[in-house]
Amino acid sequence: MSSLMKDYTLMLVGIAFYVIGYTCFMLPYEIVSGGMGGVAALIFYATGFPAQYSYFLINCILLAIAFYVMGWRYTTRTLAATAIISIAIGFAQDFLTQDDGTLTRIVGDEIFMACVLSGCFEGLGLAIVFQAGGSTGGTDIIASCVNKHRDIQLGRIMLFIDIFIVFSSYFVVGDFQKTLVGFICLFISMSMLDYVLNSANQSVQFTIISEHYEEIANAVAKKVERGVTVLNGEGWYSKEPRSVLLVLAKKREKQRIMRIVRKLDQRAFVSVSNVEGVFGEGFDKIKH
Repeated sequence: MSSLMKDYTLMLVGIAFYVIGYTCFMLPYEIVSGGMGGVAALIFYATGFPAQYSYFLINCILLAIAFYVMGWRYTTRTLAATAIISIAIGFAQDFLTQDDGTLTRIVGDEIFMACVLSGCFEGLGLAIVFQAGGSTGGTDIIASCVNKHRDIQLGRIMLFIDIFIVFSSYFVVGDFQKTLVGFICLFISMSMLDYVLNSANQSVQFTIISEHYEEIANAVAKKVERGVTVLNGEGWYSKEPRSVLLVLAKKREKQRIMRIVRKLDQRAFVSVSNVEGVFGEGFDKIKH
């Protein structure tokens, strides 16, 4: 499977999670969790206008901005994701609509349970779509444009943008409790988003002291394809010169490097520490 096909497959999975959280656990309980989906929900609560149409129309305006800032590839993926989400929301709303015109409440009257499930599904869906290089539209587009040039977490950007939208729900729904639930849902969604994205990008730093440093360095460079820096050191007690290896790698590569060290020198001294950010070739790009 090509890289492009993998990205689109991931996007479809992320969209599925997002739509489930939005239509099954948010709309039936009149919860607003922010974003253009939240604006579309407010319009739906106030006028009954189908959420999928307002969602798509609002995003078409923002996509024009995304084309100039993020490029055609991002815009194409976002347009595809927005169209698919709009269609999926429409089908889901039709499926959940009862004879009296109301939406089916899957978890009964448990609004807090619906809030938790909505936040988890939406946050997970957004994270998967972002990892695939796409967007679900709305404030995601604004956040992605800012994140491209500034080293700011996506969830934090979206949180500040969405607070106003959630607060506005009080003037539409007229229920302060549901507004508070909306803030909780927003917090859960953004926390899930940051957790999934950050866990996938976490890096570690290895400091390795071994008499077989050359074999270890060669194995790490060839098998893990990570750069190795050799530092010249000296044992304070023995006064003997020692070579120290410095390796930066993704957290998922930690066990592979540890197996290499264990195989080549079980007496090696190894220190592993988590690092907040690594920028450069093979890692994140340095942003202004």
